[in-house]
Amino acid sequence: MPQMFIVGLGYTAKRIAQALSTAGWAVEATGSDGTIAFDDEPAVLSALAASSHVLSSVPPSDGSDPVLDRYGAALGEKWLGYLSSTGVYGDWQGAWVDEATPTGGGRRTARSDCDARWLEMDARVFRLPGIYGPGRSAFDRIREGKAHRIDLPQQVFSRVHVDDIVSGVVAAVEGDVPPGAYNLADDLATSQNAVIEEACRLLGVEPPPLQTMDEAELSPMARGFYAENRRVANGKAKRVLGWQPEYPTFREGLASIMASSRD
Repeated sequence: MPQMFIVGLGYTAKRIAQALSTAGWAVEATGSDGTIAFDDEPAVLSALAASSHVLSSVPPSDGSDPVLDRYGAALGEKWLGYLSSTGVYGDWQGAWVDEATPTGGGRRTARSDCDARWLEMDARVFRLPGIYGPGRSAFDRIREGKAHRIDLPQQVFSRVHVDDIVSGVVAAVEGDVPPGAYNLADDLATSQNAVIEEACRLLGVEPPPLQTMDEAELSPMARGFYAENRRVANGKAKRVLGWQPEYPTFREGLASIMASSRD
């Protein structure tokens, strides 16, 4: 039985683990819902030795990669995967970016550095835009009173449904695709306003008012989100992984979340 060791069993990685388990994989993991504590070095090294595949979803910490810093020497010749971010591309003023676009020019310099280190390890690096899905979507922000519509007419973002990340990563694992970077993004980069408006339509509520960032009193993290403007191309993932997003735009994704909440 093939074995995957997942470091950091969070929102997305938990679903990847479930999909692999269903497909007959043995899965060990660190994280609050995992089987091993990250700091339990003997247990982690034992699990790494027994695993053919390793996937990290651990973000940078103190400007570096905690997984590579502590366990990099034990990764050997294993199949490696890393959940990264399209934030490594920085701001392209609405232009398209792909895996050949230079990285490291944005606000996420630590993420860019970690992304590069995993690529140097011959990992499959999955660059992810805004992740949404059940329990983490525009619906939740609207219900919590945290949704905003910001008056930035030319601002666009890419996003991806969590289930499409799962299918992309599983395709890479089972297809034993070449190492390198892969953008897992949907087909339609659009404004956050459009997403909020569609979610409000489905909920049958009025959308929040259009505001400036100052009026919305956004946090520094949220302001950073709006500081970058790009469209993320997914052609390489489609060609090499044989991947097609089940939710090619936010409309299908939101409709699915709404339908599942009624079941």
